[in-house]
Amino acid sequence: MAEANPKVEAAMPKVDVVKDSKFLSQAQLDYMRLAQQQNIERVNRLKKIRRTNLVTAGVLGVSVLSIFGYSIWAVGSEKFLDDFDDNKQKN
Repeated sequence: MAEANPKVEAAMPKVDVVKDSKFLSQAQLDYMRLAQQQNIERVNRLKKIRRTNLVTAGVLGVSVLSIFGYSIWAVGSEKFLDDFDDNKQKN
């Protein structure tokens, strides 16, 4: 596991809400709860957007592959050019 950057930890120590609650005012605790709730809502929105993007990518991918497959099948099943080759060989 990679070690954390010591400069970041020295500049911004983590807050343990249970242990440090006696040092924090009620307004600070409320603000922390509000920030946490907003972060949870943001994460849920991003998860929904990611799921929608994956569905869209899947639909587009299947569409492209089906068009490609149909094109290959259509070109492979064309028989009218074979008639021209048969006439040349008979003559």
